[in-house]
Amino acid sequence: MARAITREELYKELELDNRITNEGVYISPEVVSTLDFDNKVQEQMRTCFDMNHETYTKTKLPTAIRLDSNYRIRFSYKNDAPFSIEHENGKYYLTEKGNQISEVTFVEKPKFYNFKTSDGVNMKTIANEIGKTKLTVAYSNECALKDKGLDCKFCNINATKSRFADLEGISWKTPIQIAETYAKAREEGYESITITGGFVPERREVEYYIDVAEAIQDFTGLTDFGGTACVGAPSDLSVIEKYKEAGYRAISTNLEVWDENFFKTICPGKDQICGGRQNWINALKKEVEVFGKGNVRSFFVAGIEPKSTLLEGIEYLTELGVVAIPLHWTPNPGSALEGHRAPTPEWYFDLYQKTYTLLKKNGLTHLDLYKSANVENSIFDYFYDLDGDHLNIPKHEADRVHFVGEDSVVGNNTSSQAEKTA
Repeated sequence: MARAITREELYKELELDNRITNEGVYISPEVVSTLDFDNKVQEQMRTCFDMNHETYTKTKLPTAIRLDSNYRIRFSYKNDAPFSIEHENGKYYLTEKGNQISEVTFVEKPKFYNFKTSDGVNMKTIANEIGKTKLTVAYSNECALKDKGLDCKFCNINATKSRFADLEGISWKTPIQIAETYAKAREEGYESITITGGFVPERREVEYYIDVAEAIQDFTGLTDFGGTACVGAPSDLSVIEKYKEAGYRAISTNLEVWDENFFKTICPGKDQICGGRQNWINALKKEVEVFGKGNVRSFFVAGIEPKSTLLEGIEYLTELGVVAIPLHWTPNPGSALEGHRAPTPEWYFDLYQKTYTLLKKNGLTHLDLYKSANVENSIFDYFYDLDGDHLNIPKHEADRVHFVGEDSVVGNNTSSQAEKTA
């Protein structure tokens, strides 16, 4: 049973999470061989991206670990990482340079991972668990921008397909496969589903998303199926209304980079094919108009452009009512930026604190984050918790760290930390 921790201890675990994401974790093939992927441990499925620090195909890898407080940290493999997983007397420990930090367990394998669709496809290749109530489906594990030489520089979707599609049995998903998998997952409490994938022709994208929504509604009988449509900026902004009409609760258009010149360089396809940066911003404005404040999300790949310009973009979008979230950039294997280094953990933690301040300042709540973003148990979730904005979702809360004490970490400690790292 997970132990309750103090607010100060939780704050330190947020910092640890940030460092591990930045620097990676090592696990030996010998330790991996002791993990029961068939029945207990959730394995990584590279349905869209390989989020490890380097390509690893020797064995399966776990998706995430849990500290003894129940805190969940994404597992990102790196051979020479300062952090490692050790196995001793049937127990597992997270260590840093040989020093033991915490006993750990591995995130549990969902039951639906062991089922197949009616046409014989493993459901674990269709939808991935990202929290006790959330799934993400990458319907397409390739991006058409590759054919034009216009891939986003940080993205490794096409490299991931070439390295893992055959190995893990991953291919294009049909609406029926998605609907069957989601219906099975709902039996064990999964409620929200995000549909995403690489670029496909715009008209085909709209029609496909509508087909998926209709299939899910047919299989579940639900009008509101907790869906988020992650789409590119359309040239005809009126099509955004079609996603709402189809039954999606929220929508996402990921701008990725804010600075105009960085956007052109880092996201050449988004710049040249989708109407340019201003059209992406206009799409987000239209999405807020159609879906409402707090039901629109935009992710940024944080660490490529200056922090000051990124925060300008986050402030601009949150003022519009967009849940704008910076994600920790891991220079993905197979991407054009493989081999580059992300900023320091302190750089990121300061960015997250300042982003949270902007989210809260502009009236975006924990529930808005939950409904629009395909993240769960993130640093931002805990920032909201530490400020008393909890979610009344039992299965979600059961998967989280429980803390005690009255002093507000976000209001006090994080602000002082921000001053030191600004």
